[in-house]
Amino acid sequence: MNYWEFVATNRRFLAFGFLLTWFASFGHTFFISLFGADIRDAFGLTHGGFGTIYTVATVAGGPVLVWLGRKIDYVDLRSYAVLVSVSLIGACFFLAAAPTVLLLGLAIFTLRVAAPILLVHTATIAMARYFNEQRGKAVGFAHLGQSVGEAVLPVTAVALIATLGWRGTWVAIAGVSALFLIPAALWLLKGHGERHRRLLEQVAVETADVRSPVRHWSPAEVVRDARFYLMMPAVMMPYFIYSGLIFHQVHLADSKGWSLAWLATCFIGFAVTKVAAGLLSGLLIDRFGALRVMPYCMLPLGLGLLALAGSNHPAVALAFLAAAGLSIGARVTVVGALWAEVYGVAHLGAIRSVTTAVSFTTSAFSPMIFGWMLDLGVSMESIAVMCLALAALATALLALPPVRASPPAAKP
Repeated sequence: MNYWEFVATNRRFLAFGFLLTWFASFGHTFFISLFGADIRDAFGLTHGGFGTIYTVATVAGGPVLVWLGRKIDYVDLRSYAVLVSVSLIGACFFLAAAPTVLLLGLAIFTLRVAAPILLVHTATIAMARYFNEQRGKAVGFAHLGQSVGEAVLPVTAVALIATLGWRGTWVAIAGVSALFLIPAALWLLKGHGERHRRLLEQVAVETADVRSPVRHWSPAEVVRDARFYLMMPAVMMPYFIYSGLIFHQVHLADSKGWSLAWLATCFIGFAVTKVAAGLLSGLLIDRFGALRVMPYCMLPLGLGLLALAGSNHPAVALAFLAAAGLSIGARVTVVGALWAEVYGVAHLGAIRSVTTAVSFTTSAFSPMIFGWMLDLGVSMESIAVMCLALAALATALLALPPVRASPPAAKP
């Protein structure tokens, strides 16, 4: 089945995943960072101070994901999606009204848990769990929602902030989410009960058949698997690097002599290449497997970091974001399919909760670390070189024998 036939056949369920990842854009670093200068001015914060608040809020979300993320293995998908959507709406109103630094931190914490953590978690689990042979295509399509958000929301946010102010913009986001997100999600999930019944039957057959090549790992087994620890740096590193640099995009633009409007416009390039990489990697995953595609994800980002370290030309902004889009787009799709491919789907919510919590916790430190480095006078070019070395190391770990070896056979 080609891509277009697949999308046409499963358009409603795929649109559900797309919807959730689009609304998750409001909690991602690329979007929140657009409000960075206004928030720092409103609360009297430095780069490092705001970065620290953001890091603490995001790190605190990790344990919440481990607890709430595994509930998707037991709670009806429709109920889970509604609860997460309500959390997003409340978080946007909370951020708009936050009067103190402490409440600002709590608002960012709520927003980060609701949007990039739980909304993306819900969309990814839904696609990876209910599609098998076409898993790569499903995950890749669902994550197009965030790519579209990255293309249209930066420019839109800059215009809204100029018109409504930063607090008014968050009120508008909350209102749009309240009117549209929950009704649309429930409509797109009509008939989900039958889909879930078929999945339960499939898992029961695979678990009972000792000759089945599919093994459904428990979370305890996963954390004892050496491959898990060798794969995780490559899972974490693209977002660690991207989050740290984009969180400080206002300073990046100033230090390079670029206008913020130009840098915001370049996110269109990021979105276009991310879409292309997500779709292409989905096809490659379905043909070769996520584990075999994964080592190539970091290459474009490495080239973009070289450009960022070596030139101040305005074209570098577009080149870096386009290269980052290729790596992030491939990474999102690959990781979305990876855990189901390697560890099965029976406990996928719990497994992805742990891996995403670790990844989010790690990536959350980069805004703080990079902020401290900027406060100490370290240049963006030096930070880019450091990031390049980290990317190379994470990729090298994937070449080690335990990762390249075939996974253990199914349990008797």
